[in-house]
Amino acid sequence: METHQDRTTAAPGLGRYTIDPGGSAVTFRTRHVFGLLPVRGSFAIRSGTVDIAEPLDGSSVGVEIDTASFSTGSRQRDTVVRSPRFLDADRHPLITFTADRVDGTTVPGTLTVCGIARPLSLSIEESASSAGAFTAVATARVDRTAFGVTASRGMAGRHLDVTVRVRCIRP
Repeated sequence: METHQDRTTAAPGLGRYTIDPGGSAVTFRTRHVFGLLPVRGSFAIRSGTVDIAEPLDGSSVGVEIDTASFSTGSRQRDTVVRSPRFLDADRHPLITFTADRVDGTTVPGTLTVCGIARPLSLSIEESASSAGAFTAVATARVDRTAFGVTASRGMAGRHLDVTVRVRCIRP
């Protein structure tokens, strides 16, 4: 599979892979306080699968992200973001991403946050395969307001630059 850095690596073998939560992460960057201060954080991947098909555009992805795992290193901010004002983690414990195709270095799919589903395309930046496993790094920009997460306009960043790093293994 070709990456944006024009590095190539062998495509993973055909079949179903399980995303290894311990070897995977969703990280993000945004800004707050009227865009003046950077914020970095993460979410934990709860579970997921990747089905590699031939041709590659027939491949599919399904990922569950634990909403309550939101972490920026600030206990106060993390508690507020998990609350009903933002992510409402008690009512919406999962963020999901599903895709039923892979278009070269793009994975067009559906992101569901707080019960609201919107299209989202992941751009594959890196990938590497080994026997029975592969890793991939993909990026996307997410507009939180598109998912009804509208609290603290101006104070909290509207866009999150997201990086997904997954390690996928054969079950």
